[in-house]
Amino acid sequence: MNNDMNILQLVLNASWIVQAVMAILLVISVASWAAIFAKIGQLRRSRTQNAEFDRDFWSGKGLQELHAAASQNAKLAGPLERMFASGMREFLKQRERQVDDATTLDGTRRAMRASYQRELDTLEGKLSFLASVGSISPYIGLFGTVWGIMHAFTGLSAMEQVTLASVAPGIAEALVATALGLFAAIPAVLAYNHFARDIDRQSVDMETFAEEFLNILQRQNHAAAH
Repeated sequence: MNNDMNILQLVLNASWIVQAVMAILLVISVASWAAIFAKIGQLRRSRTQNAEFDRDFWSGKGLQELHAAASQNAKLAGPLERMFASGMREFLKQRERQVDDATTLDGTRRAMRASYQRELDTLEGKLSFLASVGSISPYIGLFGTVWGIMHAFTGLSAMEQVTLASVAPGIAEALVATALGLFAAIPAVLAYNHFARDIDRQSVDMETFAEEFLNILQRQNHAAAH
């Protein structure tokens, strides 16, 4: 009986529908872990890049120098540097057209807002997938369990004498599907919550930087006018 009750035997002896459910959950779990590791790397890079640019920005370098560096290193730039480049590029365009200060700053703000939204969309990529995995995997596993239990009890109808030993393997086979569903869902939910908090912090940092940068541009415009 011990040989019949090991996990591998339970999977192999399950009905084909339960096996299909297990296979689906296994694929979902592998895809979920791949998304988790990819997101960890992406958020770590963006934090490092943002911190490096923030240090450069407040180190006393000129805006023109920072803009030139951002243009040269566009492929290696982080979210904060790309936001700065978008805002500075729009600011210089408005200055060339010699429009008034309010229009210049408004155009710069809109350019940075658009860049901020693009960066936020990129950071939030794969979060919806993790949320879906966390919400639907237990139900997929539950479907496999219900089907497996139904299949087990249907098979028992042909027996004259039903014992615990005859019922247990079929029920255990079905419960493996629920276990796999939870195995896929729990890491996805934990990762989603962790990433959502991290992205919120980075989002606040980007919004704060945008306001500080606009204040600097406003002070420069005011000083130039006087």
